[in-house]
Amino acid sequence: MQNWSNLVTMFFDQAASLKDKPFLWAKQGSQYQSRSWAEVAGAVSALARGLRDLGIVDGDRVVLVSENRPEWLIAEVAIMAAGAIPVPAYTTNTVNDHAHILGNSGAKGAIVSTAELAERLIPAAHAADAAKFVISIEPLKQTQSVNADLLLWSDVLDRGRTKPDDIAERLKSIQRRDLAVIIYTSGTGGAPKGVMLSHGAILHNCAGAEDALQEIGLDDEVFLSFLPLSHSYEHTAGQFFPISIGAQIYYAESVEHLGRNFKEARPTIMTAVPRLYELMHVRIAKGVRNTGGTKEKLFNAAVDLGRRKIETPGTLSFGDKMIDALVDKLVRRKVKANFGGRLKAFVSGGAPLNYDIGMFFSALGLRLLQGYGLTESAPVISVTRPSNNKLATVGPPLLDTEVKIAEDGEILVRGELVMQGYWQNPEATREVIRDGWLHTGDVGKLDEDGYIQITDRKKDIIVNSGGDNLSPQRVEGFLTLQPEISQAMVYGDKRPHLVAGIVPDPDFAAEWAKGRGVEPSIASLAANEEFVKTIGSAVERVNSTLNNIERVRRFCLIPDPFTVENEMMTPSLKVRRFKVTEVYGQKLEALYGKPQSVQAQNAAQG
Repeated sequence: MQNWSNLVTMFFDQAASLKDKPFLWAKQGSQYQSRSWAEVAGAVSALARGLRDLGIVDGDRVVLVSENRPEWLIAEVAIMAAGAIPVPAYTTNTVNDHAHILGNSGAKGAIVSTAELAERLIPAAHAADAAKFVISIEPLKQTQSVNADLLLWSDVLDRGRTKPDDIAERLKSIQRRDLAVIIYTSGTGGAPKGVMLSHGAILHNCAGAEDALQEIGLDDEVFLSFLPLSHSYEHTAGQFFPISIGAQIYYAESVEHLGRNFKEARPTIMTAVPRLYELMHVRIAKGVRNTGGTKEKLFNAAVDLGRRKIETPGTLSFGDKMIDALVDKLVRRKVKANFGGRLKAFVSGGAPLNYDIGMFFSALGLRLLQGYGLTESAPVISVTRPSNNKLATVGPPLLDTEVKIAEDGEILVRGELVMQGYWQNPEATREVIRDGWLHTGDVGKLDEDGYIQITDRKKDIIVNSGGDNLSPQRVEGFLTLQPEISQAMVYGDKRPHLVAGIVPDPDFAAEWAKGRGVEPSIASLAANEEFVKTIGSAVERVNSTLNNIERVRRFCLIPDPFTVENEMMTPSLKVRRFKVTEVYGQKLEALYGKPQSVQAQNAAQG
């Protein structure tokens, strides 16, 4: 990988080399259509000049609100090329969320993709003192008439094309140490903070990722972009890393159409969060159970034999090897075809991956690498290596990245990947960066190969009244593997034992209710003693695999799933514990006055 001085130079160098080769793919009607590197580079240059003509100067901030699409990449690189700082924002943000980001960043303008998203952005922009304009990629509704500070994307590009092309000259002044982007954290613990990442931090990640993945044979790669580009994981791993290796990017339509998009894009690399892999596992497992018969037996044999080959290599008998060869053709090949047929690696990041989920996909012949990082490290710190894919770890540190374990077990990181700090928040910056070391807030250890093993989030660790430290994510991971349970959050800090809030699997609940002719809503089923006992049996199955202090003694049913829309999950699909506790804390606390057995739950918990 070249030693580029900034992200924009990297992009234009790749575009000059790859020219008319396809680069960005998006759905137009029912078909994917591509834009070439040269076409995208032309749009980036025109938009950058248009932004300068609107009064953007070096160091200005511009907010970007859009779903994943070609215009996202064009907009972000153009903002950088204009000398400004992009500020990505989630499409799920409320007016208040946008107001916080616009106000905190002091953004001079914003770019928004659709009229629907503009309805939440424009009121916040009008109220922000520094904001001077909003550019809309798509035409606005009639009620959103264009005026002096509300502009159309096409008009700004046309405006830029009439201006002198000074972009190449401007890029000479941008250095690796310069601020590239401000990414606001998704707020699992409260108000989001603006993380300042340099060009060098993201380039460091790109070089590290290329080094880690070289052994799978990086060539003409194809990425399927699904996670929000406003999240640092997709921002680097799904956008700038593909640029750095000259890859193509397909933009997925939605989670509902992801299966279809896999077959259309036929990606070679896919990055996602554990929650997506959990959902895919549930769908695959359910489909197999519904099929039943010989196909189910063959599928289960493929998973069992694949797992044994990974966990205890060399132990398959001659007969096992014969069956394994058979299920490789009848099962694994078909599973791979459903993901496009040429996938080299899934990469999981953003939250801990349950070991059994990772093993499930690996046993089916789908390589799943687990990475680790946080927004403050641009974001990747480590990733497992294909030749030594230790699924219980998150791999060794990236190239030129230092990691050490503090006395209290906290993981500390040093290197070019570390953020410059939190925007306009020196106090918070000093709390996490000390003597050049980023204090991650994660607890873990290094194994004999230098691979990092994560225990838990330092701030999420539950310390019960007996002084025992517990990992809630470990227990929740086991709970959500049960077919009866969709989501779970365990609770019990400074309490004698753990309790849990459980969201039943909606498909399971619907089928259970249909078979008994009862109302299928969770609120109604929470009052059904038989249903509660059924969920209790699932909890007991999990408890039988846990040590005594990890066991869930009582639970309550939560009627509504944790979603981004109800603010109980971040856009990267991590549970906002403080928000769930805020809403359901009284219900969880009430469990400490209930009978001991999880089987004894009753209508009072609903």
